[in-house]
Amino acid sequence: MRITARELNRSTLARQLLLQRETLGVADAVRRVVALQAQQAASPYLALWNRLTDFDPADLDSAFAGHTVVKSTLMRITLHAVHIDDFRAFREAVQPLLRASRLGDRFTASGLTTEDADALVPELLAFADRPRTAAEYEAWLAQRLGAPPKPGAWWGLRQYTPLLHAPTTPPWSFGSRPSYVAPPTPPVLANPEVSAASLQTLVQRYLEGFGPASVADVAQFALVQRARARTALRALAGDGDIERLEGPNGEELFDTPGASRPHEDTPAPPRLMAMWDSILLAYSDRSRVIPPDYRTLVTRRNGDVLPTLLIDGYVAGVWRPAEGGIEATAFHPLPDDIWEQLAAEARSLTAFLADRDPEVYRRFDHWWSKLPSAEARLLPRNGDGAPNIGRDHPALDG
Repeated sequence: MRITARELNRSTLARQLLLQRETLGVADAVRRVVALQAQQAASPYLALWNRLTDFDPADLDSAFAGHTVVKSTLMRITLHAVHIDDFRAFREAVQPLLRASRLGDRFTASGLTTEDADALVPELLAFADRPRTAAEYEAWLAQRLGAPPKPGAWWGLRQYTPLLHAPTTPPWSFGSRPSYVAPPTPPVLANPEVSAASLQTLVQRYLEGFGPASVADVAQFALVQRARARTALRALAGDGDIERLEGPNGEELFDTPGASRPHEDTPAPPRLMAMWDSILLAYSDRSRVIPPDYRTLVTRRNGDVLPTLLIDGYVAGVWRPAEGGIEATAFHPLPDDIWEQLAAEARSLTAFLADRDPEVYRRFDHWWSKLPSAEARLLPRNGDGAPNIGRDHPALDG
């Protein structure tokens, strides 16, 4: 079976709850979309606002507090929010990468070895029986080693040890000074057989939330070697858990049998996407959602991925908070009816942010001076239309 590029796009949107907002509880929604990028504290909240009907951010606060949804270093060595039922397998799947990347030269320069790390992890998890700050962990490590740890020791252990981020301060549950706590059931570490089996689980879940996908896409999502991704896919195919498709350029794609793959003409409503939204980063071929000409505009050289306008399922611009509403910058001309739909989204988003953080993402405003000339509108402005404000509107100079 051959699938078109737009059908791939619609498949992603359907599984990521972006063809229409759905009425789901927070935990069920996170389970459906598999993983939410969470290196910026507000982003999981905005991601769910885009996906759920009448989303109440307090529900995600409660899910984080109760560890139904957990935040930890996972795929791509990046913070993600995932359902607790997925955490253990996901962490075991990426543990070889974390071991290689976090117990390397920077860690061993502290005088510790990988064997030291393996011995320290169980003790560290026992100490993490309740939320503790980084300073408390460093003091524990100093006591355990009999001397203050050298640079690199806590850095490596913090990310190699399967710790959860514990909620700290409002407005988005996690503040700038993180606390850490042990998971209810720690993953198995340094066991290749467990990691291989868990990678199959991760790949299966990835296809459910982001498929169809290629070997390269799977490897990009998890940041594992393509050989590992291919082995996991072959094992799943042998068990009959996935099917093969032909992509728009003849490439081999994989998917779960019976998964939703809407027609390419299925309408896709405009959305104001969170920074680092998962759909922008889940593929090796990001043209599924980001037109190639716009990729460097929204994904900056340091890895920042700006909050984007999603129009007809594809990135078409960026947005940021502004005095009086949301500034939307379109990279190409948009029809009036699309601007009206964006204005409705902006009114909803402005109301959503009002009680939490009206200036969310403002520390990333410096990127806007590096954007090319484009149409920018303030959405809304005192409830009146969507005036074209240009790139140098004084209300936005803050």
